[in-house]
Amino acid sequence: MDEQSPLLDLCLHLSLLSMMAVGGGLVMMAPDISHFVVTEKHWVTSAQFASAYAIAQAAPGPNLLFISLVGWLIAGWTGAIVTTLAVIVPSTVLTLSVVSLKTSNFNTRLTAAVRDTFAPISIGFLLATACLFSQLDHASWRTDVITLLTAVIVVRSKLNPVILIAAGAVAGMLHIL
Repeated sequence: MDEQSPLLDLCLHLSLLSMMAVGGGLVMMAPDISHFVVTEKHWVTSAQFASAYAIAQAAPGPNLLFISLVGWLIAGWTGAIVTTLAVIVPSTVLTLSVVSLKTSNFNTRLTAAVRDTFAPISIGFLLATACLFSQLDHASWRTDVITLLTAVIVVRSKLNPVILIAAGAVAGMLHIL
């Protein structure tokens, strides 16, 4: 039996993840996507994945652009287009379905339960993403300290995170990291 094409395999995986990440949470699924395309399938290297993620986060536009870049690395322009659609279409259909239910007297207790359930899951995915990127080959103890310090500052102060991102960029340019 022939093995499924990498692009189809990736699209099926992304479609399932997109159903759990409605509202932009797909970025928090980066550890799972990385595990799938880097560790499990060996389609891209961890450095390529990290670069795609960093480029997509630095570029203006939706946060899920890293999916398009990973698709492009695997299957060129076709991969970029098809993986983007695999992420957008399922969650869009789910969102439109829930919105139409909510407008027709949807049970607000159920809505609150779903919101309360997904909040800790989202935090867990965000922490998993941070752990993934802190374990890259070029990461050092200084990177871990700066990451932890940045997280504490974001949680404990009202400092704009863009300032911290700029400080991180300057530290990188000065080879402090």
